[in-house]
Amino acid sequence: MANLRDIRRRIKSVKNTAQITRAMQLVAAAKMKKAQDQALGGREYAKQLTQMLFNMRKNFGEESHPLLEHRQGGRELVLVISTDKGLCGPINTNLARKLKLQTSPDAHFVTVGRKLRTMAEKLGIKVIADFTVKDPVPFSQARPIAKFITQQFLDGNYDKVSIAFTSFVNTLRQESEVVTLLPIQGHRQGEEQAFEEIGAGFKVEEHENDAACDYIFEPSPAGVLGAILPLYVNYEVFQALMEARASEHSARMVAMKSATDNAKKFIKELTLEYNKLRQGAITSELLEITTAMKAME
Repeated sequence: MANLRDIRRRIKSVKNTAQITRAMQLVAAAKMKKAQDQALGGREYAKQLTQMLFNMRKNFGEESHPLLEHRQGGRELVLVISTDKGLCGPINTNLARKLKLQTSPDAHFVTVGRKLRTMAEKLGIKVIADFTVKDPVPFSQARPIAKFITQQFLDGNYDKVSIAFTSFVNTLRQESEVVTLLPIQGHRQGEEQAFEEIGAGFKVEEHENDAACDYIFEPSPAGVLGAILPLYVNYEVFQALMEARASEHSARMVAMKSATDNAKKFIKELTLEYNKLRQGAITSELLEITTAMKAME
């Protein structure tokens, strides 16, 4: 009977766990829909902004603005966007693995999200700043992050700024990405631009008619670039935050659904084992009663 009591306790414990994972699954599903709509809704603006800058490439060069300047040094700053909470599958582990493969060993980090910040501190990696972002992601909270990393680049502290995040593909698939944020790519033909990785994976279109790309700048090319390029960097950071948040909620919903399904399967197995032991105990008692009755005859 002691075994039966243990199994009953285990069944009760697994049922309680299944209720918790089911509740977390429903909460993640509700947040996932909002986050996915936000991420998908921002991709068209990202595409048009990228296309415009790509079309403008013939009107200016690297010397037109410091954010376009390609440098020879190897000092790298990486903006890492991870999750604040766990129970969302392997997305943080995959992102950490991607970082190890595609960033320099002596790179410095700016973190958004507690998970990889904690991991970086344990590994002794230098984190120069940390930011917290609400859910859903407001554009106003992307500005300070973009401003900080842009200023670090303009001050000459780093020669390259990258952004590491988890790109949302669909509910069942999220991909870790590390792309160059600064200097801004995409202003020279044939270069990949970060928005081509941060969103829908689109490619900018070439215009055969050069007149379509012949812009007139007012008041000056420098003035226009001074207004557009910071907006461009701000929106890249914002879009990456939205992609990462949509990936987080999608991964958590899938992980909690898998945990709930596994708990239900485990409950069935425990119930079957419980019934077998109970039936064995009943059979044993009947045999004892039968034997005693025969002994009394």
